Amino acid sequence: MADQQEPQPLQIHVDKDVARGVYSNIAQIKHSKEEFCIDFFHTFQPMAGMVARVIISPGHLKRMISALKDNLDKYERKFGPVQEADEPTLFKSDQKKS
Repeated sequence: MADQQEPQPLQIHVDKDVARGVYSNIAQIKHSKEEFCIDFFHTFQPMAGMVARVIISPGHLKRMISALKDNLDKYERKFGPVQEADEPTLFKSDQKKS
């Protein structure tokens, strides 16, 4: 019987600019059968721009939602309830289009 080696830890390199992160105050989610696309925007009137796009499989998105929920629950136990933000005016459906 061959010796089975233990899996080696994955070594991940994170570029300095990626590690710095980006700020987003709006997100838009689209999906097809094969993937979800999450676009993150930063808006500060009168300017707005996309800061990141994440394309992810449905199965991985489900795991991510679970991990986000778990972390939000831990955050609220430590710091108290978080109030859900209002929908941004930029995307409200009741606005008239010119």
